[in-house]
Amino acid sequence: MSEEKDTKEQIQKTNRVLTNYFIVVLLLGFVVGGIVFCAFNTAFVEKDRWLKVAASQQRPNRLILPGRGNIYSVDNKLMATSAPRYYTYIDFKADGFSVDTFLHSKANGIDSLSIYLSRKLKNRTPAGYKAHLLRGLKSKSRQYPVYEGKISFSDLKEVKRYPFLRLSRYKSGFYTKEMVERQKPFGSLASRTIGDIYGEIEASGVSKGKNGLELQYDSLLRGKAGLSSVRRLGGGWTNVVEVEPTDGMDIRTTIDIGIQDITEKSLVDMLKSIDAESGTAVVMEVKTGEIKAITNMGRVRDGVYHETKNHAVADEIEPGSTFKVASIMVALEDGLCSPYDTVDVGNGIYMYKGARMTDHNMNRGGYGRISVEQSIWNSSNIGVAKTILKGYEKNPTKFVEGLYKLGLTIPLNLEIPGAGRAKIRMPNDTALYWSKTTLPWMSFGYETQIPPIYTLTFFNAIANDGKMVRPMFTKEILNNGKVEKSFSTVVLKSSICSDKTLEIIQDMLLGVVEKGTGKAVHSDVIPIAGKTGTAQIASGGVYRTSGHQVTFCGYFPADEPKYSCIVVIRRPRIGYASGGAMSGAVVKHIAEKIYANYMEFNVESLNVDSLAVLTPRLKSGGKEEIKRAINAFDIEVKEEGTDSDWLTADRTETGDAVVLKDLTLIDGLVPRVTGMGAKDAVFLMESVGLRVNLQGSGRVVSQSISPGQRITRGQTVLLTLK
Repeated sequence: MSEEKDTKEQIQKTNRVLTNYFIVVLLLGFVVGGIVFCAFNTAFVEKDRWLKVAASQQRPNRLILPGRGNIYSVDNKLMATSAPRYYTYIDFKADGFSVDTFLHSKANGIDSLSIYLSRKLKNRTPAGYKAHLLRGLKSKSRQYPVYEGKISFSDLKEVKRYPFLRLSRYKSGFYTKEMVERQKPFGSLASRTIGDIYGEIEASGVSKGKNGLELQYDSLLRGKAGLSSVRRLGGGWTNVVEVEPTDGMDIRTTIDIGIQDITEKSLVDMLKSIDAESGTAVVMEVKTGEIKAITNMGRVRDGVYHETKNHAVADEIEPGSTFKVASIMVALEDGLCSPYDTVDVGNGIYMYKGARMTDHNMNRGGYGRISVEQSIWNSSNIGVAKTILKGYEKNPTKFVEGLYKLGLTIPLNLEIPGAGRAKIRMPNDTALYWSKTTLPWMSFGYETQIPPIYTLTFFNAIANDGKMVRPMFTKEILNNGKVEKSFSTVVLKSSICSDKTLEIIQDMLLGVVEKGTGKAVHSDVIPIAGKTGTAQIASGGVYRTSGHQVTFCGYFPADEPKYSCIVVIRRPRIGYASGGAMSGAVVKHIAEKIYANYMEFNVESLNVDSLAVLTPRLKSGGKEEIKRAINAFDIEVKEEGTDSDWLTADRTETGDAVVLKDLTLIDGLVPRVTGMGAKDAVFLMESVGLRVNLQGSGRVVSQSISPGQRITRGQTVLLTLK
């Protein structure tokens, strides 16, 4: 019985377990079924709803704008840098735009906002801003400008705190459009060469160069945008940088700010004085070809000039009389003339093939018979033309080939986009018309097109012992302050002519300034050599009514050239058009200023100034201070008594030594403080009970209470210093 009973209990227990297990399995089945049902419902039935919810938890990726590289001068002064600027707008059709708040709120409404905007931006009264914003509301514009101009980042942060605009983006509709503004701390200095950028930020998140070095090195300057995403974390939104931005590289130019400032001011002063249309000036370092200054100033209104087109590199112009140097160089190289050969230029008027050729002094009877070198000195069109016709009239091709051999047409491949090139026609070139008068007119600078920078490169080669180097605008490319790439001098032609010819030409260019049309360029400070040029400007094939272009191109110091320079001035309205008196005067001023500020001297080789003070003048005062000064400056001393703690110090009559004497102080008597500095004089006077007033600075030259008088304590003494 006992065993049966145990068996029944065991069966009952097993049945209860199975029942409980079944119930658990059944309940789990319901749970699983519910999960499957919910998953199915979410994935298929309510798919669109949950996709919208998911989308609401995301924010689109945003570009992180890179910093555009800076442009520096050769002496590390900042010439161009980027700063963000913002246009401000209101979207009056934003989904959550709060019209009621905008119109009626005292704290966040239009009235308060108008007052803040007027006070900050100052372009409208509060009433004007209110009317302006109400027009936007009425128009329902989605891009209505709060302010028509651009504002800085710091100003934007302030504006975002203004009434109404401080509400959320969806309630206020306020948003901005970011631009990049290129700032030039030195204003117009070399502005056209540095270049500009487009203000719009491209879809790729970078700014784009527009012209000048900004365009030439745009791929290096622009950098690469980064990427950030906004994610929902812990109930809030967090920016996560996915890709770091890469800032652009920096460019160090060859421009010297000091020389650039001298050059621009010298040019503008002349342009204003003669009321010229425009002017160009370039300074190049002879040995390296580095451009130290380049300026292109154009008249924007009477008396006001700004950087305009980069005439120095872009203009393909007739060079005028500066080209005569190349013509005579060719003839000298071919042995067809010497500097002392003579040519008859008559009364300054010469007819050739039915065309009239003149010299600038034809109204004064011409030069008569002159030498070839005098033709250059006096810039005689007829003298140069007859010399070239004598040697090349029957073979003009040889003359042009000689010009090409000089390197005048070698491509400079400048770093400035849009640069022009030298164009010298050949007689057998069917594309360009060669007339019967082309050869003589070409010889003195017409019927050819030479950008000023090419003319300067040629004259720089003359200064550089015949070696022609490429003009350089860029010194280094920097990446995070480290030099990524350096640029060195490029030699275009090792020698443009023979040493003999070069020496003759150099003498001729010095003669132009000392004896010829460039006399106005002569300087008592620094020797200058070069060539003047005056050319009529053609317009529609007509020269007579289009004004003049005046030029001077040369180098300095003439005996040891360090810099070459060209100045071109177009259409002066005041005065007689003269390459020497106008352009040459600018070169002279530039040369003298550079000489005063930049040239190095061997001080030991200079003569001693007979008026120079060899021994510094010491102030009387405390013995220890005087001794310290004497030792520091190694001053010769003649002592006549130095037992006292106070001394007087005077120079000997010859000024080569200092005499020291004891200063006697007697109790109860006013001390002598003349010759002392303010510190020692005040100490002595106050130590004996006097009050002191000081007048002036330097050393004491007089005291209102004479030394040796009896002291009245508390009395005021006036010390005059000079």
